[in-house]
Amino acid sequence: MTNPFDAPDAEYYALINDQDQYSLWPAAIDVPAGWSVAHGPADRESCVDHIEVNWTDMRPAR
Repeated sequence: MTNPFDAPDAEYYALINDQDQYSLWPAAIDVPAGWSVAHGPADRESCVDHIEVNWTDMRPAR
């Protein structure tokens, strides 16, 4: 079984939580509680690019 977080041809989401933290998430898996879709579904590179552009401070918002 392959890791769904590493599948190069899968669709992904860029998720964001209430602390303005981001996560790359496979679109085939339900979005976990406390997170919402910030970008996607899209290819992995597009989601990673979105996260890199928008998540400039790794510290929690609060």
